[in-house]
Amino acid sequence: MVDGAPLRIVYFGTPAFAVPSLRALIGSRHPVVALVSQPDRPKGRGHHVVATPTKELALESHVPVLQPTKLRDEAFLAAITGYHADLGVVAAYGRILPDALLAIPRLGMINVHASLLPKYRGAAPIHRAVIAGDEVTGVTIMRVVAELDAGPMLATSARPIGVNETSVEVERDLAEIGAAALLEVVEQLSHGPIEEVPQDDARATYAPKVDKTEAPIDWSLSAGVIHNRVRGLQPWPMASTNIGGLRCLIHRTALPERVTDAQAATIVEAAGDVLAIAAGDGSVLQIVSIQPEGRRAMSVREFLSGRTLRPGTTLGER
Repeated sequence: MVDGAPLRIVYFGTPAFAVPSLRALIGSRHPVVALVSQPDRPKGRGHHVVATPTKELALESHVPVLQPTKLRDEAFLAAITGYHADLGVVAAYGRILPDALLAIPRLGMINVHASLLPKYRGAAPIHRAVIAGDEVTGVTIMRVVAELDAGPMLATSARPIGVNETSVEVERDLAEIGAAALLEVVEQLSHGPIEEVPQDDARATYAPKVDKTEAPIDWSLSAGVIHNRVRGLQPWPMASTNIGGLRCLIHRTALPERVTDAQAATIVEAAGDVLAIAAGDGSVLQIVSIQPEGRRAMSVREFLSGRTLRPGTTLGER
């Protein structure tokens, strides 16, 4: 196939998820004429302002960077118009794009979305898929329209979710899968229009942003449901519980093949490498990696060293 003319691309993306797609485009024959990222923000205990992950890559690659605070600002819209972009590409930019902006690139805008649409439209598709215990997720390359994540689909790529995988691991992989799918779609678009499959709106589900109020573990839920929440609430806010009067973040859990008649939130076993807690419906959840507040993450053996946790006591008891 004879190559179509290279497409001039303006890229909208902010966090680490957006980096592989940006890197793939920079390495392609299609020039990235500008990056639009959210403004740099303070991070860490020192609250130092740090560049966004996409900005770091763009500066290394000599790609102009724009970080507007208002997307409807006339000066910003004029700047984007001045790049004469053929196509806009969006990947986890983090803000709704107004119609005036969507209309600027000659071929419109496409989005790298981390779910198999129409399932999990919204801000946290990966977290919600893991929390729900889904066995499969994926990436959809879709056209950006005014309604949130409702545009027609140009390509999809599926990926299984392992029973012990966290949202961090799934997101890292989907970012690479999305980059490969995006590159194929951009190349196809350089040759002319491609098939766009409408979404079935009746099957759409919403994936709201994860909130810190979701962190405390409800031990009346089944061990399987809690296990999925532990996996899905990473890297923030992390599932948490109170053990012996100490708030602890739970990094890893396991589902042992055992049942108990103990009340939910009761310690079933606490010795060696095993810290097992009674959950709802007689199920048991085993904690594998734990982080006491103000400390680093550690193994259960480290955590239990010097602590006396007796079977039969509830988690909040000292």
